[in-house]
Amino acid sequence: MTIKISTAKIKKEWTDYNGHMNVAYYILIFDQNAAETLMTKLDMGEKSALETNKSTMVVESHITYNQELIEGDEVELNLIHFDHDKKRIQYKFEMVHKEKKYLASTIEVLALYVDLKERKVAEFEKEKVDLMAKFISENKHSFKSENLIFSNKLKK
Repeated sequence: MTIKISTAKIKKEWTDYNGHMNVAYYILIFDQNAAETLMTKLDMGEKSALETNKSTMVVESHITYNQELIEGDEVELNLIHFDHDKKRIQYKFEMVHKEKKYLASTIEVLALYVDLKERKVAEFEKEKVDLMAKFISENKHSFKSENLIFSNKLKK
């Protein structure tokens, strides 16, 4: 079981001369359609960054390309893992073909929480820690911890 975050449709301009989606657009879809949705849900999206001058910044990612996608394909973006420590978040998404249900791609991300004024890593405020703890508590039964790469980088 996974947590559905959003959907996307593969656009012609995202495809390359091989007739399938170019690798760069997998990251674009994960970032704009899945990560931003998750960060907004956790009060760390664009609105929060503009109001608090704090945001998340990706420092590492690992992506797999499991099966190709072509123009017009629709995909579901699902969260399969989420965790955090005082300054970092780790999440993993999967991209699944909406109709055929095959796994097209996954991405695991490690991001830092950053004070945008000082351009330095910051600790999460209590409100954000509480919000993440509630989110994890409500959804941990859906998380998959297999094949995670960045779990050892969280300082718990």
